[in-house]
Amino acid sequence: MKIKLVVISKTDADYLKEGLKVYLERLKHYVSLEYIELPALKQAGKLTLAELKNREGETLLKQMNSSCILVLLDEKGKGYTSVGFSEFIQQKMNSGVKTLVFAIGGAYGFSEEVYKRANFRIALSQLTFSHQMVRLFFVEQLYRAFTILKGEGYHH
Repeated sequence: MKIKLVVISKTDADYLKEGLKVYLERLKHYVSLEYIELPALKQAGKLTLAELKNREGETLLKQMNSSCILVLLDEKGKGYTSVGFSEFIQQKMNSGVKTLVFAIGGAYGFSEEVYKRANFRIALSQLTFSHQMVRLFFVEQLYRAFTILKGEGYHH
């Protein structure tokens, strides 16, 4: 199985870039992972909120084909424990999913078209985090999930 993590706009803060780099490198030992930062929209400040989300959504949906399983990281999604999330990953691997796409939207979330296309929604927490911080939190949890599946000690 291949995993894609698709995010809207670049990661700005150096400490987040460094953390992402660490966990993306660690994940190479477990899974084929592609990290895709989609460019921020030009003149986004001139768009309405709906237009912004729709255009970001169009760009996001171009990153997948019809056979991809799309999982949105969304505040209204299902919450998992780390062990539960690892079981979710294992279930997808066992079911023969070829490409599992996790998407982190922009600051205002996803368009209705993206919600319609999504197969699953996952919430990392009931707390709200910046869309840039979520990237680091998610790749750490993805790494944790694979170490749990392999029975390695990282989780404790």
